[in-house]
Amino acid sequence: MDIQIRTHTALHIVKGALRKVLGTKWTASTYANSNHGRITVVSERKPTDEEMEKVFQLANFKVNENIPIIIEELSREEAERKYGDEIYDLFPVPSEVKILKIVIIPPDWNINACNKEHTKSTGEIGKIIGDKWRYRNTKKLLEVSFDIE
Repeated sequence: MDIQIRTHTALHIVKGALRKVLGTKWTASTYANSNHGRITVVSERKPTDEEMEKVFQLANFKVNENIPIIIEELSREEAERKYGDEIYDLFPVPSEVKILKIVIIPPDWNINACNKEHTKSTGEIGKIIGDKWRYRNTKKLLEVSFDIE
């Protein structure tokens, strides 16, 4: 499996873990290059080191579960009716896009409109290793970097 696809899919896993531990909902930006990924989420406070450890423990637990990743292709209207704003991030999907690919990591882990390629299951990603993180208080943004083995 291509390393870029694995790293991109890991962004969805880490986002789900951040939401479980810190309650973060909105993604401000993502980046994936080779085996390195970075996700920036809106967070009201700086997390503790223990909370960030828990994020990566949960992320790797989800990888080890090796559950299938579901991709639904829906009209934008239907997707919004079914999932509301859960499918969106802070960077908008262009209005001319009428069909959305919805990436679902069950149960209740991550759901996102995303037009990239993904692994078929969480187990294909490989171990997610926390690299570094920083919190920008003035912008209320938490930037989390990681590598995958």
